[in-house]
Amino acid sequence: MSITAINQQLLRAIGVGIAVVRGDDLRFLFSNAPFAEWFGKPEVGASLQEVLPDIDVDEVRTAMEQTGRYNGEISVKLKRRTLVIALAISSADAEASDLLVVECQNITRIRELESMIDSYSSMVERNTRELEREKERVERLLLNLMPRTVYEEFKTFGVVTPQLYDSVSVVMLDFVNFTKFSANHDPTVTLGELNDIFTAFDRIAEQFGCERIKTIGDAYLAVAGMPEPSPDHMRAVANCAVRFIRYLERRNQSHQYKWEARIGLGTGSAVGSVVGIQKYVYDVFGSAVNLAARLQAFANPMCVVAPDSMKEYLVEEFHLDDLGKQEVRSFGEMRLMRVSPGIELTRKTGRF
Repeated sequence: MSITAINQQLLRAIGVGIAVVRGDDLRFLFSNAPFAEWFGKPEVGASLQEVLPDIDVDEVRTAMEQTGRYNGEISVKLKRRTLVIALAISSADAEASDLLVVECQNITRIRELESMIDSYSSMVERNTRELEREKERVERLLLNLMPRTVYEEFKTFGVVTPQLYDSVSVVMLDFVNFTKFSANHDPTVTLGELNDIFTAFDRIAEQFGCERIKTIGDAYLAVAGMPEPSPDHMRAVANCAVRFIRYLERRNQSHQYKWEARIGLGTGSAVGSVVGIQKYVYDVFGSAVNLAARLQAFANPMCVVAPDSMKEYLVEEFHLDDLGKQEVRSFGEMRLMRVSPGIELTRKTGRF
């Protein structure tokens, strides 16, 4: 037994609860004011189990035998508030275990702060996940507005440099009597029909390596050969066009509303870039786009019209009908042709 050792531990424990118990029977010999405030003033001779009913005495004895020190926590309800008290029990003398010093420290605030930190961490993780989902949603939205390569440039640099493409092809589709249909039907019906059809068109365009640029009301514009160059861009838009028609024919056989479309093909140069500062849209300008838009007017319902300049690239795969020379606004006199499915496609589908 060493009074000096006890005094040293008491001095180090200023501001914490201190009690001294006998090592053999764990009965109290001394306690200070903080200890009494939390657990009540123990009578001399009271056992540790009586004063601290939540403590496991067997666990204390085992810890003291193995390591010479016990550490634990207990909860105390004091004035309608539950306190978390950290306990440290150690021998007063390193060479003897006649007396044990019980140190008690109120760590309620620490636990509250830890709980707040855990709660904050959970909130940060939750917000991070929400931000990731929002980022993915925005990315999907932007990828619907522009090709991926353009999006990557926009994401990296914040701007998109306008690019001139010398040789691309464009398919432009417009529905027959759309104005009348939209005036005679509920807007939800019109929107539902367009959404269904344009979704199918998107799949067809993707299948043949075309990029849907935009829809303007009932007009559908897709392009091949940009932003990634392609030597088969003329055949790509022609394949899209004839399959757009085939899809509408099949759809009309099983749906209430019947749709017919005129399609124009164009080839030439084009410029692609993001337009706008706050409301972004990727758009395409140039002779190929203008030509496809003009040639729609020369197409009968459910027909595809293309310039004769595309003939040598399409003649082996498609059926081409000469429409003769026509005066095309902004382009002058031009020989046109009607594009229909070729023999291979007709054999596969059983229809011309």
